[in-house]
Amino acid sequence: MHYQIVHAFGAGVYCVFIALFLLAARIPRTPPGANWFAAAIGCALVGRLAVLYLAPLGERALASPVYGSFLILEKVLLVIGFVRFFDLGHRTRLVRLVSLAAIIAELWMLWSDNQLALPLIKSTSYALFNVFALGSLCWMILRDDLDCPPLMRRCMATAAIALMLHWACGGLVGSLYAPWLRYGFLLGTALVALLYMSLLTAILALFHRRLIQAEEKALKMAFKDPLTGLYNKHFMNNLFDQALLLATRPHHLVAVYYIDLDNFKPVNDQAGHAVGDKVLMCVAQRLKEAVRSTDICARLGGDEFTVIATQLERQDQAPEIAKKLLAKLAAPIEVGQQPLSQPRARPVATPGAGRCRHVSRQAPGQERI
Repeated sequence: MHYQIVHAFGAGVYCVFIALFLLAARIPRTPPGANWFAAAIGCALVGRLAVLYLAPLGERALASPVYGSFLILEKVLLVIGFVRFFDLGHRTRLVRLVSLAAIIAELWMLWSDNQLALPLIKSTSYALFNVFALGSLCWMILRDDLDCPPLMRRCMATAAIALMLHWACGGLVGSLYAPWLRYGFLLGTALVALLYMSLLTAILALFHRRLIQAEEKALKMAFKDPLTGLYNKHFMNNLFDQALLLATRPHHLVAVYYIDLDNFKPVNDQAGHAVGDKVLMCVAQRLKEAVRSTDICARLGGDEFTVIATQLERQDQAPEIAKKLLAKLAAPIEVGQQPLSQPRARPVATPGAGRCRHVSRQAPGQERI
């Protein structure tokens, strides 16, 4: 009765894993290995059901080869799923070798069922294939560069190695210690569950990583200008108040510079928007090279840019930074034989102690920095 409880429990656990793997496979862009894992554990489920229902009917002689055949097929599908999920295309030869060994093991079981009288020989040959298949899986886990967290990799390796040792020593231990044949099923069920749980966790880790990447991409698209790679107006609207708050702290000043390009519209009209885009990219690159790591550059739209210089110690640093910006931008820009006039930078404000936080742009045509 003990084995029936173990197989019933194992069958229930396997059903849960099948449902989870099939559910994961339906999520878009999931690697194809999830379906193979579901098929693999499905074979293990059929094998357990065969033992659970055939053995009580007096068909133990039939239940054992059915159980063994489906577990052999499970290992093949498991190895294929592992290769497919982690995109290990260079392991195709190993998959073929495991498949060939599975065919030999299946044929051996069919022949030995009627020809060999010693059960130990039958079980040993069957166990050898499981050791080989699980050893191949361990080899890939330990040797290949898997796209999964290190903890998940260690869990997979531990479960696979433990299950391989279980198959390698189970027959011998069972022949020396009869109760092991009962407890071995329970241990094997736990190790199989651990192995598939680690694979399922690797899938969930992949989903989590993709979610974080999608969030980072969304934030980048929301706050970055796609053409120049600078921050956009939306980012500046959210950052501007924070920058002014920094300026009110002791020994912290912030300078804001507004930059537009003279005669940029004729460049677009005469040379085309492709040339205009290259000009904007060139200006953005020069701004990045001119500012410090603590400063912030943004494109407000069109040919308008802004620079926020943070962590200034003195107000007289603002004109120095403006001169540096102008010196960097003053060099002619030639794209497609079309020169661009020097850009123009207009002062915004440099808040000081006791000043209000209201900042306004100077009118066009006022003093250049």
